[in-house]
Amino acid sequence: MKKKAVSMIIAAALLTTAVGCSGSGNAPAGGASTNAGGGAAKPDAAAKNPTIGVAIYKFDDTFMTGVRNAISQAAEGKAKADIVDSQNSQPAQNDKVDLFITKKVNALAINPVDRTAAGVIIDKAKNANIPVVFMNREPLADDMKKWDKVYYVGAKAEQSGTMEGQLIVDYFKANPAADKNKDGVLQYVMLKGEPGHQDAELRTKFAIKAVEDANIKVERLSEDTALWDRVKGQEKMAAFLASHGDKIEAVFANNDDMALGAIEALKAKGYFKDNKFIPVVGVDATAPALKALEEGTLLGTVLNDAKNQGKAAFNIANVLAQGQTPNKENTGYDITDGKYVWISYKKITKANINDAK
Repeated sequence: MKKKAVSMIIAAALLTTAVGCSGSGNAPAGGASTNAGGGAAKPDAAAKNPTIGVAIYKFDDTFMTGVRNAISQAAEGKAKADIVDSQNSQPAQNDKVDLFITKKVNALAINPVDRTAAGVIIDKAKNANIPVVFMNREPLADDMKKWDKVYYVGAKAEQSGTMEGQLIVDYFKANPAADKNKDGVLQYVMLKGEPGHQDAELRTKFAIKAVEDANIKVERLSEDTALWDRVKGQEKMAAFLASHGDKIEAVFANNDDMALGAIEALKAKGYFKDNKFIPVVGVDATAPALKALEEGTLLGTVLNDAKNQGKAAFNIANVLAQGQTPNKENTGYDITDGKYVWISYKKITKANINDAK
């Protein structure tokens, strides 16, 4: 009898251990749970430590480097941010999204290579029921309406263009000698980001509109695309100088990298010494641009808030990953029309450079 009792006790212990082990992979820390239907409940691991799949259009973009650094910082202790480089290729980015879906990430944060291709990514995300937050390059309005789990974080490009124009207006009104030929007309050149890009088109349009709204006549001497790139900006500016020389009275660039490239070309022609100056303006307020402001080679820039864009994109993705609906209370940001977070720009000159730092 004693042997039989001992055997029964051992068997019961082994059974208890087996049941406990079988539930450990899926149940919350408090133990196994079941749903109303009697099956295993959905695990809450995603809510505790979600994975956010982040695809940046290309890693060597100065501004987007700031955004992805902000995402990494915001994710510390809250979620895993799996950040990948799309290498400026939309097909490559689509493949990255497919891989994220295969890995079953809890949410996506995408900086699209081509904003018009966002619809394809939305379809993929919707089919997998993975919420998606786009950032910095705004998808088409019709694509944004495809699903209620699609959001966008960015800034209004027309605002940055207007501020660029205002920087030039302020300079010309304070420095009458800036009108080199005394014809009452601002002769300018423009470095554009890329053809058809929403930010490039709107910054270009509204920068010049701001000058005209200030009752300053303008004449465009040249305009060309430099693809947001510093080296290309330098090459295009060198070509402008070869064509127009000292006739150029102002340089507009759709971003700071191109503006800094233009400054290098101008330096090669003797500008920024011996009182030979030309106003150059950009957008982003990157660290290299702020250094140029301090040196006096860049007239002004417009703060494109990489820190808050990255933080907002992560906060929204993180809330979505936990199955919640984003709002001001749980993200810290106002959400317009239930889908959009707009981060404001700010004019930056040497006088208020600390605002950008």
